[in-house]
Amino acid sequence: MKKIPAIKLPIIDNRISSNHILSEITANKQIIIFGVPGAFTPTCSEKHFPGFINLSEQFMEKGIDDIYCLSVNDVFVMKSWLESFSKGNLIKGIADGNAEFSNLMELSYDYSRSFMGIRCRRFALIAKQNNILKLFVEKKGELSISSAENILNQL
Repeated sequence: MKKIPAIKLPIIDNRISSNHILSEITANKQIIIFGVPGAFTPTCSEKHFPGFINLSEQFMEKGIDDIYCLSVNDVFVMKSWLESFSKGNLIKGIADGNAEFSNLMELSYDYSRSFMGIRCRRFALIAKQNNILKLFVEKKGELSISSAENILNQL
């Protein structure tokens, strides 16, 4: 069973960013991490991220402690993106600027043809006590199995 990696990454929590060992702040919790190819990109901003905001209460009712959104963007871009949503503080951000998480989890993809470089694939995972219970990785250009609605149905 795959585990949440013990790597230090910038985490944005309620508009404040600080560096944390990911596996330490997610220990003893049931969490969701969903990944997007890029902050401020159309599908990510118009559908994927808002879906998790809109269903955040229902996730908490099903026992989810925290919801994280990961993107291969620097912490400043990630923080600005979260702040661009009126309820963006309901989701914690993970700024995987060096694609460390994405590479370790074999979720990176080369978007150089779109002038975006290495990014993470669109995905969502459910983890409990750092054990990844379910991982949903989208085919390029799709948003279905990693959607908030599908993840809610998996709980």
